[in-house]
Parts: sequence; C-alpha cells; structure tokens
Amino acid sequence: MPKVSMKVNGKAVSGEVEGRTLLAQFLREGLRLTGTHIGCDTSQCGACVVHMNGVPVKSCAVFALDAEGAEIRTIEGMANADGSLSVIQQAFQDHHALQCGFCTPGMVMSAAALLAENPRPTEAEVRKYLEGNICRCTGCHNIVKAVLAASGQDVAAIAAE
Repeated sequence: MPKVSMKVNGKAVSGEVEGRTLLAQFLREGLRLTGTHIGCDTSQCGACVVHMNGVPVKSCAVFALDAEGAEIRTIEGMANADGSLSVIQQAFQDHHALQCGFCTPGMVMSAAALLAENPRPTEAEVRKYLEGNICRCTGCHNIVKAVLAASGQDVAAIAAE
C-alpha cells in the first residue's frame, strides 16, 4: 500500500493509504481529525473544506495521495495558539452563525480563505464566495454577518444599507 506524507495543522504526518482514499477519509479515519465533515460525497455541500497549500479545497474530491508533501489546515488548526477561538470562529459564535453545526467547519474554512484573499469583502462578495457551501439550517444570513464582522466591519451599519 502506498504511503503519503504531509503537514497537517503544522505537524508532519504520514500513513499508508489505498489509491482511492480521499483526503477527507485520511483526515477523519487515519488522523482522527473529525472536524472535517463529509456531507454529500459529491463535492457539492462544502462541509469538507480544508486548506491545501493555502487554497480551500473540498477534501472529498481530493485523493490523499494528491496531497503528498502538502500543507493541510483543518478546522482543528483554526484556533489561536492558546486554544482560544480565532476571530472568525468567535464571530460565528457571536452572530449565531450556526445551528446544527454540520456545515460550520467548511464555512469557517471558506470564510478564512475569503478573508485572506479579500480582507474587507462586501456582503455580495461574501455570498458569492460561499456559494459552494450549503447550510440547510440558517439560510446563511447570520453566516454572512459573521464573516463581515470577522473582517472588522460594522455589521449593524452594513445591515442598514
């Protein structure tokens, strides 16, 4: 069986995988990082989003072997070094941007990628960027507010526009 090695949340990891093993499976089953959720198995819902070499990817659509040598960041790697919530995670909590929580890891990972790319997005830009993530509970309104708040924008003023 082939061996794969990568850096996950700053730590070097490796393991034997079948050629058909998906990155999401390797993270969840091989490394026990269960924050990466598998919702649809067809890369439509976005619950499995992780960062691979700084780029958001749907880990249910990437083979683990294709991540050889890559830098992977999962939701478990989003907290601050002291274990406190990151700005994005705190904004999700403060703005009630979750309900059942199933989509939350993928939403947070996508939001982090957006804010790294565009530190002050508009509401329309947030909605467009998150189109690849599905939330069946909240309708995404509070998620959008949380992303805007994490960018340092006054959510009350934005809602009033």
